Amino acid sequence: MRIVYMGTPDFAVPALEALAKSGHDVVAVVTQPDKARDRGKKVQFTPVKAKALEYDIPVLQPEKVKHNEEFYRTLAELKPDLIVVAAYGKILPVSVLELPKYGCVNIHASLLPKYRGAAPIHRAIINGDPVTGVTLMYMAEGMDTGDMIVKAETKIGTKTVEEMHEELAELGASLLMDTLPQLLDGTAPRQAQEESLATYAPMVFKQDGVLDFAKSAEQLCCLVRGMNSWPGASTTYRGQVVKVWEAQPLPQETGKAPGTILSVDKTGLKVACGEGAINITKLQFPGKRAMAVSDYIKGNTVDTGVILGGN
Repeated sequence: MRIVYMGTPDFAVPALEALAKSGHDVVAVVTQPDKARDRGKKVQFTPVKAKALEYDIPVLQPEKVKHNEEFYRTLAELKPDLIVVAAYGKILPVSVLELPKYGCVNIHASLLPKYRGAAPIHRAIINGDPVTGVTLMYMAEGMDTGDMIVKAETKIGTKTVEEMHEELAELGASLLMDTLPQLLDGTAPRQAQEESLATYAPMVFKQDGVLDFAKSAEQLCCLVRGMNSWPGASTTYRGQVVKVWEAQPLPQETGKAPGTILSVDKTGLKVACGEGAINITKLQFPGKRAMAVSDYIKGNTVDTGVILGGN
């Protein structure tokens, strides 16, 4: 089967690698244009492009896919039987969706119709969901609105978004490979999404990670895990922005104002919340690397009674 694969970030790499090793003919990879990154502004390949080049797969990097006749002609000349998409980052026009014989399928990192959109993994963790998963779906014009083929579920537990990202990427790759034979012989199931159950997962930004200690300890710890490793949860201590990388909820009621530092020792930094308290065990002060609280307090002082996030 002739397959065109479309994806950009790390999440899309395991499925591409699985396809490349499967014996199917991956005739091209479509990924976002290379961008200058980091301080040196050095141009870096997308993770998907880097993996495609390892397997000598031709790479296409159009600036746009809508109203791009040259790109469409190139795709059409490839005669793909199937287009597989995973976190490509652009909405495909109908002309592309209708091009392959077996359609376009997408690996989406949520249990649809929940969490359509750009940041399903972040939002599932931030919202305290007990489970999440991957949905393999036929693509339609809307954002993640197409008919579902199959799902795979997994527990979130205390995983960070980075850990969950890696797990779901592998789960999506397995789901795709298990379902390919059904896609080929026409026996793959097809179920419409229930629109009344649809929710959306908008992109996350740095300001989304600011800790509001008036919330419960459980909510704050979910936010910390849902922002680790990007963009990171944060608060302020005496006017300094401090990143919070690891925290656990404590059931105790403190009687103190939310954000009050209750104690600081080698076990962590305890902070009062609107409900319960949290124990911050890993943080990052300006100009320093992320480190355990037990290491930070060896050469630095954090005062009890200070209210985090205060002026």
